[in-house]
Amino acid sequence: MAKSLRSKWKRKMRAEKRKKNAPKELARLKQALNLDKKGEDAMAEVQEIATVVPADKIKKQTDVEMGEVEADDGKMEMDSKRNKKTLLDENGQYPAWMSQRQAKKLKTKRMAKKSGQAKKKKGISW
Repeated sequence: MAKSLRSKWKRKMRAEKRKKNAPKELARLKQALNLDKKGEDAMAEVQEIATVVPADKIKKQTDVEMGEVEADDGKMEMDSKRNKKTLLDENGQYPAWMSQRQAKKLKTKRMAKKSGQAKKKKGISW
């Protein structure tokens, strides 16, 4: 694919655009990385306004907070109790994420087990 004349032309023009915009992008990148003199002046102004905290301190602080959170059992609180085998809750309802087809399949399996024999499916028998 992508061998048509139109796509070749588009690729060529994009390459030319990249060449044309490369110096501007480089200047913007240098300014963003504070390699340019103007960027250093702006950083000095920011330091006067706000306190700059090293990343190490922040990481240590978050590690301590995470330790406090892990002190819990780490279990989610469940509103309803669900049977793991049938996926039914105490009201006999299937979970919201389950499709009707899947719920019906589980119900027929459960009823077949209860009665001893499976209900015959409708359809064409060959």
